[in-house]
Order: sequence, then structure tokens, then C-alpha cells
Amino acid sequence: MITKVDFPMTSSTTTDQPDTEHERRGFIRRHLGLLWITFDIVVPTALLYVMLWTGTSLYAALLASAGLSAITALVSHLRGGSRQSFAPQMLAMALVGFGLALITGSDRFLLAKESVLTTMAAGWFFVSLWKERPLTYRLTRPLMEGRSGRPNIPWEQLWEQEPRFRHIWRVSTVMWTVALLIDAALRVVMAYTLPVHSVPALQTGLMLVTVLVMQVVTNGYYMLAGLWPIVHDAPGARQYRPTFETVSDGSR
Repeated sequence: MITKVDFPMTSSTTTDQPDTEHERRGFIRRHLGLLWITFDIVVPTALLYVMLWTGTSLYAALLASAGLSAITALVSHLRGGSRQSFAPQMLAMALVGFGLALITGSDRFLLAKESVLTTMAAGWFFVSLWKERPLTYRLTRPLMEGRSGRPNIPWEQLWEQEPRFRHIWRVSTVMWTVALLIDAALRVVMAYTLPVHSVPALQTGLMLVTVLVMQVVTNGYYMLAGLWPIVHDAPGARQYRPTFETVSDGSR
């Protein structure tokens, strides 16, 4: 199965108690987004196994699953929403996945091609290090900025003025890049070593495990690196500088 999913870096500092109409609408949009992501992951996998159960070949089942993922990506692109700026990339990945599914070969080769999309996602994170803002910052800011219930310094102000703040987001982006490359390598190993019909479900499970583990790892890093004291302007938060920070760190 070929799926696509955003990688939001959430934190325990969020609140589930919206106080204003604006926050309530945002609360609803976030939960609808989670439901849509769940649909993206679960339904194509379910379709694949239903088709296998009815006697369809693995190639045809993978092609149908990839086609469904491409359709949902197109719908996401057209409906826009809070992640509209990322919809073109997600659509491109889904279309590439569908194109890969058209390539015939052995069953194990077809399953190993799943690693291509994960590698593309890793490349997306890595290339963003040279863009105006790294990807973890761009994904996290709409979810986290101003939602802790405490006074917050505007994140764009921190990005322009605080080298340590910029460094934290660049490090977390590298962390996600490495994690996704490991995920891609494991997909190839699974495709060539495990029973063929168990691989699609296990690859989907691997994606979920990768995301959940990285949620824990990156949020632990944010705490150790002092991200939240910087955001909340805690006393002394700006005086500390790790020894690896340099004044040459530009804000771009």
C-alpha cells in the first residue's frame, strides 16, 4: 500500500479546551484533519486486503490501493485547509506512488518500492534545511503557536532574533530525516524477508511506529534543548547558549 501522511510534531503543551469561537473552529479542523489522515492510512490498506481475500493478484491490489491514495491526495489538495501549503507535495508523492505501482515485477520488488516514497519524504525534510524555514518548524507552528494557554513570543520574532531557537528546529529536522531513511531501509528488508501478504500491513504499522517514536524523541529533545522556556520567555532562557552555537548562524 502506498500512503502519505503529514508529520506534525505535537507536544503535551497543547490544550483540548478551546475557549473562543476561533479556537473552537481550529479544534474542529484539527480533529477532522486527524480523521482524514486516519482514512488515508487505514482505508487503502483495508482495500488491499479485501482485494487479496477475493483472489485478486498482489499487483492489482497494490495498484488499486495506490490509486485510492492518489485520489485522497487530490481531494486534500483541492479542499485546502490548514495544511494547504503542503498539499502539492503530498499530491506529488501520491502520484509518484501510483506511477511506481504501474511498474511490474516480482511481488517482493513491488513491495520494496514502498521505500521510495519514504525516501522522498526524508529528502523533503533534508532539503528544507536550506529553505527559508525547516520543515519541522513549518509543520509545528500552525499546531503549537499560541496554544499553550500561556503568553507566547511570536515564533517568527523568535526565528529572526534567537539563534538557539533556529538551531533547535534545524536539529529536529535532521532527526526526522534520519528516522525516515531508517524507515525506508527497513521497508526493503521487510519486503524481501517476510511473508509477502503480511508486508503491506506491517509496513503501515512501521510508518505509525516511526511517527509515534519520533513524536516522543523530538518532544524530548525540545524539552532538553529548552524550546518551551524560549517560547514563553522564561527568565534566563535567552542567556544560555550551547557551546556549538555560533554568531554566524544566520536567520535567513
